Amino acid sequence: MRFVVKKIELNDKPIAILNYRDALQYGIPQSRRIRVLNNSRVVYAEVLVSKTIVDQGYIGLNEPALNLLRVREGDTVIVKIPPNPRSIHVIHKRLHGERLSEDEIRTIVEDVVSGAIGEAEIAAFLSSQIPIPLSNEELTELIKAMAYASEVVEFDEPVYDEHSIGGVPGNSKVALLAVPTVASTGILIPKTSSRAITSPAGTADTMEVLAPVDLSPEEIKKIAKKVRGTLVWGGGLNIAIADDIFIEVERKIMIDPLSQMIASILSKKLAMSVNNLVIDIPVGKGAKVQDYATADKIAGLFINQCGRLGITVRVALTFGGEPIGRTVGPALEAREALKTLIEGKGSHSLVDKAVNIAGLVLELAGKADRGQGEKLARELLVKRRSYSKMKEIIEAQGGNPNIKPDDIPVGDKTYTITSPLEGAVTHIDNVAISLITRAAGAPFDKGAGIYFHVKLGYRVRKGDPLFTIHASTEKKLDDALKLVERYKPIMVEGMLIKALP
Repeated sequence: MRFVVKKIELNDKPIAILNYRDALQYGIPQSRRIRVLNNSRVVYAEVLVSKTIVDQGYIGLNEPALNLLRVREGDTVIVKIPPNPRSIHVIHKRLHGERLSEDEIRTIVEDVVSGAIGEAEIAAFLSSQIPIPLSNEELTELIKAMAYASEVVEFDEPVYDEHSIGGVPGNSKVALLAVPTVASTGILIPKTSSRAITSPAGTADTMEVLAPVDLSPEEIKKIAKKVRGTLVWGGGLNIAIADDIFIEVERKIMIDPLSQMIASILSKKLAMSVNNLVIDIPVGKGAKVQDYATADKIAGLFINQCGRLGITVRVALTFGGEPIGRTVGPALEAREALKTLIEGKGSHSLVDKAVNIAGLVLELAGKADRGQGEKLARELLVKRRSYSKMKEIIEAQGGNPNIKPDDIPVGDKTYTITSPLEGAVTHIDNVAISLITRAAGAPFDKGAGIYFHVKLGYRVRKGDPLFTIHASTEKKLDDALKLVERYKPIMVEGMLIKALP
C-alpha cells in the first residue's frame, strides 16, 4: 500500500492518520499498529482514522515519524500491516506465571525499542512483575537486553560511578560534590544522570544550571578523558533507550516494580561500561524506601545482579528522613553545591553524605583503605581540590568555570513560613516538600524551590523562619502556599502537647 505523506501537528509517539475509506478498504482499524517504510527505514505507528484530516491516498505522519523515516510532506511511503509480534505471546506466558528464557526477554525488549508493541502490551509486562517478580535469571537477562539493544559507550580503562535510587528532596546536588571529589584523584567517573520525574530536581536538572548536560557519547568520552569526570544527562545518549520507554509507561500507570527499577539503573550503567559502582539507598519516613528491612532486600538484589554482570559494587544505606542540605530545586541546589565546593564546608547532611559516597568509590578504586575513604574525600573537599576539579568539568561541558553562587538567578517571588510556637523541629515531610516545590514550578522552572532555615532537631522561637519558597510568578507562589496550608510540611512541637480536661 503506497500513500503520499502529509505532515500533521501531533507531538507524541509516532502517529499515522488514514482516511476512513482507506482504512475500511484495507481492513485497518483504529489504534492498529502499522509498519511505515521509506527504503530501508521503518517505523511502527499507531493508526488514527479520520474523515477530514487526510484525503484518500494520503497518510498523515507526525514529526517523530517523519524524522525516523527521513521523509517530507509530498513524499511517498509504503504501509504494511504486520502480524502480531511474537512478544505478545511471550507477555501472555508471563501473565500466566511462566518463566521466560533469555531469547524471550530479548524479544520483548527488541519489540519495545522498535515500536512493534504499544503501551498496552508494555503496561501488561510491567504489571506482571508486581504479583510475579522477575527471577534472578530473568532480571539479569532483562538488564543485558536493555543495555545492548542500543548504543554502548566504551572506555579503555576501568569506569566508576555512583547512583542514588532517589526519593529524598535535595538529593540531586550530592553528585555535584561527590563526582569532582572522586575525579580529582584521577579516577574515571563519567556520570550520567536523570532529569526529575516526580522529584523537584534530578542531578541533570541541577547541573544544567552550571553547564550544558545534553552531550553526545563522543563528547562525553572526550571530556571524560581530559578531566576524568562528567555530569551529563543520560536521556540524550541513545543508551538503554528501552528504559526510557518503560519509564514513560510506568509514569502513566503509576507503578514502579522493584525489579524494573533495578533493571533501569543497571542497564544504563552497563551501557556506559561501568564496572565499579556505589549504590545509594536513602532510608527514612517519606523516602522511597522507608524501613531497613526493605532496604536490605533491595541492597541484596543489587549485589546479586552486579555479581552476575561483572560489576564490583558497594551499597550505602543513607539517612533519608529529611531533605538533604538546605535547598530544594535546581538553581538553589546548584547555588548550595557551588558554595560548599568553594568554601570546603556546608550543611552537615550534604557534606557528610557526599564525602561518604565519594569515599566508598575511592575505596573501590584502591585510593583509600576500607573504612578510610570518607576521610580522604573530606580532605579533598576541605582543601578545595574538589572545587578545582568541578571548575574543569564545568568548563569542559561548556559552562563558565568562574561562576559564583550569587550569579545564579532564583525565583524572585518569595514567601517565608515562620514557626507558630516555640519548640523543636520534630519532622520535615519529604513528600510534602516535593509537592510544594513542584507547585512552585520546579524542576522546569530552574529558579523555583525552597530554602530551609531549620533542620531536624533545631530549636526555634515563635515567629522564627522555617523555610522560604521561591517562585517566578505570583500564581506559582500562591499554588505552593496552598499546599503548605494543606500539608503543614514542618512540624514544630513544644514541651506541652496537650492539657486535659
